[in-house]
Amino acid sequence: MGAVPSTPRRTNSRPQDTVEYLIGTFVGDESFPISSDFWQKLIELPLSLQWPTDSVQQACELLATNNYKTRHLAKILIHMAWCLQECITNSGASSSTYEKAINAVYVSSVFLKHLIENAKSDRIEELCLSLNVTESASKEFIGDQNVEDFVMHSVLSFIGSVNVSDEKYLLHVELLNFMLIAMSTQLLSGPSPRPKDFNPFIDAAMAQDSALVIVVMRKLLLNFISRPNLPLNSSYPIFYDANQSGVFQRVSSAAANFVLMPFNYLVSSTSQGSESPLADCSLNVLLILIHYRKCIVSNESLSSGDNVSLDSLLKENATFYDNPYCKALENASDVEFDRVDSDGNAHNGPFVRLPFALLFDTLGMCLADEGSVLLLYSLLQGNSDFLEYVLVRTDLDTLLMPILEALYNASTRSSNQIYMLLIILLILSQDSSFNASIHKLILPTVPWYKERLLHQTSLGSLVVIILIRTVQFNLSKLRDVYLHTTCLATLANMAPHVHRLSSYASQRLVSLFDMLSRKYNRSAELKNIKVDNAKTDFTEINFPADDAPTEIHIYTDFLRLVLEILNATLSYALPRNPEFIYAIMHRQEVFQPFKNHPRFNELLENIYTVLDFFNSRIDAQRMDGDWSVEKVLQVIINNCRSWRGEGLKMFTQLRFTYEQESHPEEFFIPYVWQLVLSTCGFNFNAGVINLFPANLPSEKEEDEDTTVDDKQPDGEAQKLAIYIDP
Repeated sequence: MGAVPSTPRRTNSRPQDTVEYLIGTFVGDESFPISSDFWQKLIELPLSLQWPTDSVQQACELLATNNYKTRHLAKILIHMAWCLQECITNSGASSSTYEKAINAVYVSSVFLKHLIENAKSDRIEELCLSLNVTESASKEFIGDQNVEDFVMHSVLSFIGSVNVSDEKYLLHVELLNFMLIAMSTQLLSGPSPRPKDFNPFIDAAMAQDSALVIVVMRKLLLNFISRPNLPLNSSYPIFYDANQSGVFQRVSSAAANFVLMPFNYLVSSTSQGSESPLADCSLNVLLILIHYRKCIVSNESLSSGDNVSLDSLLKENATFYDNPYCKALENASDVEFDRVDSDGNAHNGPFVRLPFALLFDTLGMCLADEGSVLLLYSLLQGNSDFLEYVLVRTDLDTLLMPILEALYNASTRSSNQIYMLLIILLILSQDSSFNASIHKLILPTVPWYKERLLHQTSLGSLVVIILIRTVQFNLSKLRDVYLHTTCLATLANMAPHVHRLSSYASQRLVSLFDMLSRKYNRSAELKNIKVDNAKTDFTEINFPADDAPTEIHIYTDFLRLVLEILNATLSYALPRNPEFIYAIMHRQEVFQPFKNHPRFNELLENIYTVLDFFNSRIDAQRMDGDWSVEKVLQVIINNCRSWRGEGLKMFTQLRFTYEQESHPEEFFIPYVWQLVLSTCGFNFNAGVINLFPANLPSEKEEDEDTTVDDKQPDGEAQKLAIYIDP
């Protein structure tokens, strides 16, 4: 009576019976102390044994019921941490040591995920992340020590300090999967972080020492860069028999709904598995870490404002703890160069040092993946060193070509991915040297562009073509003004620096004005019809104010912005762009209806000054017979040399910059988790997800004819960017 329960023993029994007995004991109502040798027997279970699916579900439910009393989840987590510490301290650890660690991670992941998914309270009391007060402490773990801190420190220490090898590959991957599960408590919270949000494991990760944060960030990024393949000659038993399912594989697939656990990469009959699950998992964990925000709200800030909703008050007064992983990414530097401050002093402090050249090349190869796009955005937006590195590269096509190809295939991409790609282009276009250099890089051909053969086209001309195509693709419904504004803002930044713009790009630019003008005219006609109907019915009409975002006002702004783009090209780059002059002259009639428009007349005066100059030169040389395109273009080229810009009114050069909205976390945290759940290989119960509307069909299942605008949720764009015209 009162004695410590003994470790269950089954002599002369089949291994299968031992598995069921040990796991049954783990989820039962009898508590085993953390020092019991039961835990060693549990994590030494053979990988090759199977377990029935229905038993797995029952086991998860039993643990959820009994964990309040037994605290077995906390204990298996502690044993998992001890296994990892043994792997870290013993560089010559045997394969059995790593197998025990993998088993501990498997068991922990499966049951932790079930408890999170089936939590009955905001604080997820079912986790019971502490030992009973009666539990005797061990020398490795002090009784009042924080379990989640202890576990996350061990997990992150292993990831950051233990090199990836064939023997350790699977353990690295499973630890990253464990982190995804442990951090999935975010899915239970709303899209706006609140002080009451309960995220014990990710908060523990944020509380780690800065030195550990740096080595972890470096390792995650190096995993992404090096992309080590899954070893096919591993010593794990499961690798020898692709048709054999291990007990924990069955546990994971049944209870945790893992559909692409690493074992499944090998046993799957399809070829869709990742070549480098380690790189993919590393990227997922990295994105979650760098975009996490923990909210703080002072009590004083909530003492006033009785007529304001609590949510509004919380959002207005919310501040956030510093995110050390985000700061580590922002401060990452190139291994080829020492960090230098504004006074020219070199700093060799605790920074993440990366091979920027390899990172640049890897991003260029992986931009078809949405997570890689988000990583590139995060680097360009937050890390000035990496942005500067990108801008001085002479092979910008490495990054730009996959970006442009993705925009070309916009109908097959998610709306958020299109946004990220366009914002990346906007960030790059803020640099004048970028705008100049992309016109010097000549592309022999563009094989994925089907509408027209693009031969010997400059990269800059292709950027113009694709941006205009993106605008035209989305103008049919006009649901997303910000997307069009992003495209036009990038074109405006590029305009003064264009050089030898191609014939096709020039034509598309003028055609864009023509298409917008037709949209404008139709909107104006509809407005006039409404006015006439109102007068006929003798009813009073209250039109929106001039600054209201009505359709006609939007098209007016777009038309003016396109005219600004045309003007900037004429004012600053006319002699270098004869094809552009030809395109304007060829379609000069499209400007005539707007010549006296109060919003456009100043800008059109410049265009007509240019038209008058070149029309007069052509008329002076006109002879009998038809003029060929080549002859007209040659006259334009000859007279570009004598152009001095007399009569042009110089406007302030447009320069648009990108800034994150005041609460970017409301967009990025749900977006990151949607990306993670679509790629990590496990499903999460959609019914308990509050972070985003998980019950909606995925975009991949939507009709292929659906446009990007159709898929863009209302208001989502407003959380992405602010454009400043200084």
